[in-house]
Amino acid sequence: MNFISLQAKRKNYMTREEKIRYWLELADKDFVVAGDLMDKGHWLYVAFMCHQTLEKTIKAYHARYQQDDPPYIHNLIRLAEKSGLSELMTEEQRLFLDMMTPMNIEARYPDYKSRISASLNKSVCEDLMNQTSQMQQWIKSKL
Repeated sequence: MNFISLQAKRKNYMTREEKIRYWLELADKDFVVAGDLMDKGHWLYVAFMCHQTLEKTIKAYHARYQQDDPPYIHNLIRLAEKSGLSELMTEEQRLFLDMMTPMNIEARYPDYKSRISASLNKSVCEDLMNQTSQMQQWIKSKL
């Protein structure tokens, strides 16, 4: 059995609280990695890790309030809708999630990555980090 299979099996046997903690721990680690990448000037990957932080924090919210496991999607707005979180969000928060969704660059083509990368710099990434932190803390306050 490979690592992914073990993780999936493990999640099936977790309590609701364990699932919430699982997602939050992953999100917190991703945010630390975003900070490390920020220090090194890897702007594209800062944005990616901010996306991952938000995705996993929303999945923790989903684990708290929904009976099913979070869906295997990366669209932050759709995740917020499926979790019920979007009903609590301001328009500004929805716009931020919508802006962050394309930052899930893991499986994107090189030209797509290049276009996103060209829009990022230290100032933009500092703002992404700040907004991600604020959004993450807001979601955690709803748990």
